[in-house]
Amino acid sequence: MPRTNEPRPTLPAHPRALARAAALLLLLLAGPATAAGVDEVGCIGSTVSDLARARDFYVQVLGFRPDGEWEEVGPELEHRTGVFAARTRTARLVLGAECLELTEYLAQKGRPVPVDARSNDRDFQHVAIVVSDMDRAYARLREAHVEHASAGPQELPAWNPKAGGIKAFYFRDPDRHVLEVIWFPPGKGAARWHRAGKDVPLTLGIDHTAVVVSDTEASLSFYRDRLGLAEAGHSENHGPEQERLNGVFGARLRITQVRAGKGPGIEFLEYLAPRDGRPYPADERGSDIFHWQVRIISREGPTLVASLRAARARFVTVPGASPSFDQLPLRVRDPDGHVLQLESR
Repeated sequence: MPRTNEPRPTLPAHPRALARAAALLLLLLAGPATAAGVDEVGCIGSTVSDLARARDFYVQVLGFRPDGEWEEVGPELEHRTGVFAARTRTARLVLGAECLELTEYLAQKGRPVPVDARSNDRDFQHVAIVVSDMDRAYARLREAHVEHASAGPQELPAWNPKAGGIKAFYFRDPDRHVLEVIWFPPGKGAARWHRAGKDVPLTLGIDHTAVVVSDTEASLSFYRDRLGLAEAGHSENHGPEQERLNGVFGARLRITQVRAGKGPGIEFLEYLAPRDGRPYPADERGSDIFHWQVRIISREGPTLVASLRAARARFVTVPGASPSFDQLPLRVRDPDGHVLQLESR
């Protein structure tokens, strides 16, 4: 069904607060969380409209390396993605130790990213690509004529000790997914982002994927207490630099990051202001171009699924069908609707 550009409805403040409280209450009523010990955050995936075009952009402009392509069709794909009669083609791309999976739906194409999408909408998600030189990275993106999502690269102010000195820039890929390039000053970021020498690549890897959340505590109850990811950082960011980075006037964000033992982090962006971001579309499907998913890999797959079922998490399946819990991979939604793909070693 074509997607219109009409604003998506938002709940009034009072019902929205009740919805957040209800989601958190369900997690608490499920009993003590049994963290299943997620071993790794794996490939981050997004849906694209033209696989060849998207692959070429990520390889030629952002320095990713192709690592295979495959086509899928059949009931397993349908139940995993929630899209009946789907046929997909996927390309896996590697940058440093991290990977992306870009998927084109050859059958049952979905809706595009809305033209009025905003960084504080709760279906917002991006990946943060670490660069060794922000000036060179921005120049390369300008040469590629990318669409700006930020006014330009922003350096976060020194008054914010946890983020001060970090440089970042938001832009859009050919399908209008938001991406971030990020540069870490000495003393911030992982040690591997601080390589020296003349042969250091311009793009180094993926530090994290960021998702907008409505309630940080509810997200921590899901990711930390149910999935077993560890809290890895906190900050509260505001000011003109943050506003111009996100393209949201008056932006004030509570930022919390969680990580597994391996793979990129998952970063929660809770907008303390403005709080007018639109909710995650209730009818989102894997074929929609604004769809993302994150692979979550655990040696304790059955325990992971049981914990999430106890918390009444929303599993993805074909509309009208019941999800099958017999085997992984299996997709589940976090409290705000973002999709995780559960896999077992």
